[in-house]
Amino acid sequence: MTTNPAPSRQRGSREPRPAYECDNCGHQPPKWVGRCPECQEWGAVVERTLTGPVVAGRAVAARTPSEPARPISTISAAPAEARPTGIGELDRVLGGGLVPGAVVLLAGEPGVGKSTLLLDVAQQWAVAGHTPALVVSGEESVSQVRLRAGRLGALDDRLYLAAENDLGSVLGHLDAVQPGLLVLDSVQTFSLSGADGVAGGVTQVRAVTAALVAVAKERGIATVLVGHVTKDGNVAGPRVLEHLVDVVLHFEGDRHSALRLVRGMKNRFGPADEVGCFEMHERGITGLADPSGLFLTRYAEAVPGTCVTVAMEGRRALVTEVQALIGATVAGSPRRTVSGLDSARLAMVLAVLQRRAEKLTLHDREVFAATVGGIRVIEPAADLAVALAVASGGLNLAVSPRLVAIGEVGLTGEVRRVGAVGRRLAEAARLGFTVALAPPGADSADHGAVPDGLRVIEVSDVRSALHWAARVSAE
Repeated sequence: MTTNPAPSRQRGSREPRPAYECDNCGHQPPKWVGRCPECQEWGAVVERTLTGPVVAGRAVAARTPSEPARPISTISAAPAEARPTGIGELDRVLGGGLVPGAVVLLAGEPGVGKSTLLLDVAQQWAVAGHTPALVVSGEESVSQVRLRAGRLGALDDRLYLAAENDLGSVLGHLDAVQPGLLVLDSVQTFSLSGADGVAGGVTQVRAVTAALVAVAKERGIATVLVGHVTKDGNVAGPRVLEHLVDVVLHFEGDRHSALRLVRGMKNRFGPADEVGCFEMHERGITGLADPSGLFLTRYAEAVPGTCVTVAMEGRRALVTEVQALIGATVAGSPRRTVSGLDSARLAMVLAVLQRRAEKLTLHDREVFAATVGGIRVIEPAADLAVALAVASGGLNLAVSPRLVAIGEVGLTGEVRRVGAVGRRLAEAARLGFTVALAPPGADSADHGAVPDGLRVIEVSDVRSALHWAARVSAE
């Protein structure tokens, strides 16, 4: 007796088939797992039922293209030229402004000022008279947005507001207003009918973003999407969200500080490592073309425990003050507290000073180190300034306020070369500093000429840096 074999799935069949997808990042594992192998999130993999033909090895038929290919020299770049937003710091990060048809994703923590900044951008766009600007809020009513706009002075007849959660309604507003700038706040609150899942889910976010990108390219609308972030600070939603858009910006800032930074993470039309500085206040948010003054403290006389360095945020140099306080001697394990600095690099610098510096005992004393103005400096180029600030506080010897220190400190106490030394020295000279402690080779030809009025002293190790800092301070 023979049995009929189980019917196999035929090519092109439309019977439902199970699939698995992570609700957190969109990864599709071949089978169900308790923990997503991509984002390591527990319980995020869910089963979805997919219907459609199973196609394997089918040849693709050629079609007539919608537009023939042309020589690159005959194509005009004028339609893709950036239009300034009217906010210089944002234009710096964007590479000159917003490009028609480009889609920008601006992500940041709640309350950092994303909606305030983009409302100001829409106002500036409307005032410039390019085309109308449309702000669609999925989180607030039009009255709430109008209240904020009144506080900012963003009231212009060419600025339109709408409150929607359905993408189809947003497209209807586009037909009625014909804007040149579209702001959606935020992309996680919109849904597309016909797509699976709920608003904010991986499938919906992916479908909404893909539809908006297609509309922006077709109509030449500069589009800015506000995105949420996870507890780790990454953009919420599937990773493909960042691949679909043209520009990805991160809006950073401490809610206890007025400083805000817009950092470029991806940019198809300009530099991807640029940073814009803003100041948050009760009347809104304004750009800071020269933010170095926020990170310095002006003293009537030199104070022990301080030293100035020049940090790089993207392509811009920021003169930053580092402060250190050496506490009392304690038994056991003394505290090492930092604010705005890397705790691991501080521990390394303390170990080097304990070993290489004379008459400086730190192993049994509490150490507190911080930056001024809320800026976070984690690059190795600040090591020398941290070492001088700690030594200054421990020995009660003030470092000259005319001196800046630049360099990475190694475990053997040597001072290593860092990048962008020329730009760092130029910024220090512009702000009136007259002496710079720098690694060997800082004044070589590949860094350009040393700025006028700035004396560069090359130091090879921490011990010589302490010697020259004390000598310059005594002059």
